[in-house]
Amino acid sequence: MACCNEVICESLGIDVGKRELHAVLLQDDRTASKSVANSPPGIGQLQTWLKNRKVSRVHACLEATGGYSEDLALTLHAADHIVSLVNPARIKAFAQSEMLRTKTDRVYAASIARFCRMYVPKAWIPPAPEIRTLQRLVRRYHSLVEMRTEEQNRLCAPIVTAPVQASIMATLEHLEHELKRVDQEIAQLFDQHPPLRRQRDLLISIPGIGATTAARILGEMPNIVEFRGVKAVSAFAGFLPSTKSRGQFVGPVVFQKPGTPICVKRCTGRRFRQCVTTLSFGRLRTDCASAGKPT
Repeated sequence: MACCNEVICESLGIDVGKRELHAVLLQDDRTASKSVANSPPGIGQLQTWLKNRKVSRVHACLEATGGYSEDLALTLHAADHIVSLVNPARIKAFAQSEMLRTKTDRVYAASIARFCRMYVPKAWIPPAPEIRTLQRLVRRYHSLVEMRTEEQNRLCAPIVTAPVQASIMATLEHLEHELKRVDQEIAQLFDQHPPLRRQRDLLISIPGIGATTAARILGEMPNIVEFRGVKAVSAFAGFLPSTKSRGQFVGPVVFQKPGTPICVKRCTGRRFRQCVTTLSFGRLRTDCASAGKPT
């Protein structure tokens, strides 16, 4: 795990918004702040600001907010900075532990910077370009499925006039066409990348796992080596049970979802753990074969 213990570097907390980025830099006992637009020119201004402050390498910490933070994280990582994408729940709990009564963008960015300095979260490893493409395609596919379900429910409403019914039918036809096109794009992506295709084939060999579920698992969980074990992966997917009991109170068993809920409803926790074991064993065999060791 790369961290700032190897080379002394400053901590940078970034509050990511849809339109703006609010950054707070901690340099020893000094604090500096900067606000830029959340766009390629704004990210360039942020890098220039770091250079002007004589910062050669920084440990940047930001919340994992999906697409809004991805471009920034990739740009900082390409510039040889250490980047950590942290679960927003951890940042929120840390801010509450500091008893912060004011929540502005700058105050929250400063809290992220202090969290980064205190806990030194692990460095983020950007997924390969084909994995990022697969993730976007899979998410788009499931968005289309949800839109199709909404239109089908509207079609089954008690009172639907003929013009509305015609509009719904046209929308459903378009959604079906888009679903087929995106599905073909996903299949083509697997064909263009043999290692990714082999992982998909490993998952499909498990009873009850189809091509759609396999693609979603591979898109949302690109680097299984980062997890501590099967339980960590299950917790990331939302399949790890959690119990709360104190004294005579025994709470119900619930499933926690601290990470991305990546599995469809038909994929049980046991089946998902089987997917993780299969992927791990498959990668172990690949590594052994690459090293010339018997498999």
